[in-house]
Amino acid sequence: MAVKIRLTRLGDKKSPFYRVVVADSRSPRDGKVIANLGTFDPLATENAINVDKEATLDWVAKGAQPTDTARAVLVKAGILEPVPYKAKANAKPATPKEKKKK
Repeated sequence: MAVKIRLTRLGDKKSPFYRVVVADSRSPRDGKVIANLGTFDPLATENAINVDKEATLDWVAKGAQPTDTARAVLVKAGILEPVPYKAKANAKPATPKEKKKK
């Protein structure tokens, strides 16, 4: 069972509010959750992120993978470290396309 740390959406139309949750990767976005870690309010100006640091680090240690958006929220909260950019190991340098001969 793959476990993800992700956001579930709450709130009215055009006023989003999110919960940071741990859920099975196969469950729908607003479906069944395993644990509730905290909240995120993108419209608030201050203290918009309230997440339990110990519980989050415990789930990450157990192998839960945060989604890209959840990772960005947790980095902004100071819970996780940002992931450094890595170039692909097998990437070839970009070359201009050759013109087709007619």
